[in-house]
Amino acid sequence: MQTLLLVVVFISVAGLVLGVGLWLGRDDALGQRLNRLASHTDVPDKPLDGTDEWQAKVAKIAAPIAWLSTPKEGWESSNFRIRFMQAGLRGPGWPVIFFCAKTLLTLALPAALLLLRGAMKAPAGGSGTVLFIVLVAALGYYLPNVVLALVTRSRQRELTEALPDAVDLMRVCVEAGLGLDAAMARAGEEMDLRSHALADELRLVMLDLRVGSTRERALQNFALRTGVEDVATFVTILLQSEHFGTNVAESLRVLSETMREHRKVRAEERAAKIPLKLLFPLIFLIFPSLFVVLMGPAVISIYRVLLPTMTGVGG
Repeated sequence: MQTLLLVVVFISVAGLVLGVGLWLGRDDALGQRLNRLASHTDVPDKPLDGTDEWQAKVAKIAAPIAWLSTPKEGWESSNFRIRFMQAGLRGPGWPVIFFCAKTLLTLALPAALLLLRGAMKAPAGGSGTVLFIVLVAALGYYLPNVVLALVTRSRQRELTEALPDAVDLMRVCVEAGLGLDAAMARAGEEMDLRSHALADELRLVMLDLRVGSTRERALQNFALRTGVEDVATFVTILLQSEHFGTNVAESLRVLSETMREHRKVRAEERAAKIPLKLLFPLIFLIFPSLFVVLMGPAVISIYRVLLPTMTGVGG
């Protein structure tokens, strides 16, 4: 009982001292938080292209290696640069990292193959070995292109899935009395939780309008940066509504319903392909396992009972 009393007294005194300390230091804590908020507002927002400090350092290190596989001058204005924009890699360091990866993989994979053959003491020479090394070098050269295509496809799919929700938000904003530009800006803010890529693209459209571009030019750049068919349809409907003076809210309503119907059709199409995609795993993986499980005991019984009997009769 005495020990319990001492514990209660200790907790009470400690709580009293802690409460008095917090009450006396509340002004300092409030001032520190205000200072943090003030310093946070002075920091510029994170750039849309995702350029970080590590990317700049890696690009600086990779620049001497990347020139071996970098195309000639003028590639920045070609379709190759558009592929980087469609993948969401708008930073200036990404092309350098990409071409550096192509160079390193082209040289590293054949070198690793030769080292492996040397470690295994395989015979060197022969046209087959040279051909295999060339194929491995080609694989290393085109592997970054495959990765870039996969990233682009994943981002375009995200934009396609999130665009109907953004169109609905724009329609609600337009019906509430906002202009089209304000509706797109509001939709970009709200879509940040649903799709960060689409929110960034809508912010870029707003920035394009603020620097003096026309709405037609900004929307066309939006379609070019994404490379998504639904985005191109969205841009075409907005421009036609502005040109002919039709109701924008009704056009957005019809567009969102059409996009959802297309998304439903694409989902049904992917579902219809599932049996064909499961055919080869069933034949080569599941059926052999079932055959072993079902026929295994019968085969063992035949081996143990029937085979010795037949051997004895024959003897």
